[in-house]
Amino acid sequence: MQNGRNTDGKFSDGNAGRPKGSRNKATIAFESLLEGQAEALTQTAISKALDGDSIALRLCMDRIAPPMKDKPVSFPLPRMRDAMDASEAAGSVLSAVSDGTLTPNRGNAGYGPYRQLQACFRAHRY
Repeated sequence: MQNGRNTDGKFSDGNAGRPKGSRNKATIAFESLLEGQAEALTQTAISKALDGDSIALRLCMDRIAPPMKDKPVSFPLPRMRDAMDASEAAGSVLSAVSDGTLTPNRGNAGYGPYRQLQACFRAHRY
């Protein structure tokens, strides 16, 4: 066994690998190089952005107003009293994806809770 690993290179039982909170050596080295320089680097990026450097501008804007990963979507849903209602609601989400009202990712995110609700209704019915 070497470095807490067995002959296959896997960590032995009871050894999850790197301790929680430990940091990569390269990250630590990079941060030590930047120590005390963050303000100067930030000011340089802002100055270049103001001078029209498109890459510096994108960097600054991504920090000021990062691109939204997702935004809320609102559409009417029926009241759900049983598994059939949940199926119909899930069908409305699929229809919204098919007609382009929702993106597939948002539709998938919206569809999951209906499947869970449907499963709950079925579990309590039997």
